[in-house]
Amino acid sequence: MGPNMRRNLPGTFVTRYLAQGSWRLSASDHTAVDVFLRGAGSQAAQILGTPNVREIAIEWSCNGVLLTVSSADPPNIVEAKSAIVHEPLPFLYEALPLASVDAKHRRFWRSIFRIVRIPGGRYLLGVLARRRRDSP
Repeated sequence: MGPNMRRNLPGTFVTRYLAQGSWRLSASDHTAVDVFLRGAGSQAAQILGTPNVREIAIEWSCNGVLLTVSSADPPNIVEAKSAIVHEPLPFLYEALPLASVDAKHRRFWRSIFRIVRIPGGRYLLGVLARRRRDSP
């Protein structure tokens, strides 16, 4: 595993049982963090079924995941097969050099997809592409 093998998530979480040992823990405050657990043991229902789940610490290892849940009681540990932390970043795509599509590009791709939909359109595009490649 990489260097990010432990993660602490503060805040209060709303828990929801999904199916067959899978749980979703969603942050109830202003942060949009979701934790998806898969393969949680039978002790997870007792620990995650309480309404006051807060301050989770996730530790990944080769054998699985240990989720330490702090609540009003002493911290409890839930063992699971895997855990995914989904934490959306609001300005992620603004920093990436993504291509923008203007009206000219949109018209080009619309015509390409229209040609592909007709019977034999894929072969027609292949002929046009070869002809375009061969011309200087």
